[in-house]
Amino acid sequence: MNETLTRPEPVPVERARPETMTDRAYRQLEELIVTLRLRPGEVLSEQTLAQQLGIGRTPIREALQRLAREGLVVILPRKGILVSDTNPRKQLLVLETRREIERLLSRAGATRRTPEQARELNEIAEGMDRAAASNDDIAFMRLDRELNRLVAEAAHNEFASRTMGLLQGLSRRFWYMHYKQAADLPLCARLHAAQARAIAEGDPERAAEALDRLIDYTETFTRATVSSGLSR
Repeated sequence: MNETLTRPEPVPVERARPETMTDRAYRQLEELIVTLRLRPGEVLSEQTLAQQLGIGRTPIREALQRLAREGLVVILPRKGILVSDTNPRKQLLVLETRREIERLLSRAGATRRTPEQARELNEIAEGMDRAAASNDDIAFMRLDRELNRLVAEAAHNEFASRTMGLLQGLSRRFWYMHYKQAADLPLCARLHAAQARAIAEGDPERAAEALDRLIDYTETFTRATVSSGLSR
């Protein structure tokens, strides 16, 4: 593992509840894995991660257990913890699932979001516009994570939200691994901004349409990546 790990800063969007140390550990480790600073196959140490991130071992252990449920790490009893390998061809199945669940969450979020959540969604949309203008991949990744969190909270559907939580990290890591070769970051950021604004404005039909445009683009990118051999 790298000797020095950069401690990611949170996106400046208010959270519905205070961030716990386990939340912080999860957020930082998820970003390190998604952005390939912890690479597939890398062996992880709870003690080393705790020292490098300045977080206690118990929150680190709990965060790793959550990441294991999401498929980003593999915990091998009595052997160790590994960053999971990628399986690019399964991304099309991930997108097939995401389309249906995220459409539901987008529509429900547009119907049920509070005025405060609408304000936060518009902040995320503005941040996505800035990320598009500056081609800032890390800002985009952090805003994408915050958008997923906020839409799930606004939708008030714990079952759909729980399922989406199992897919988002895998999708972000695949995108980050291949976007420089095959994706248009500014376009992707603008598509996310359109989804956020439609939900903020309380328009469930437009929110679903914006989500479909986003998944259509992501599916095109994924098919191009797999068929071109970039995934091998």
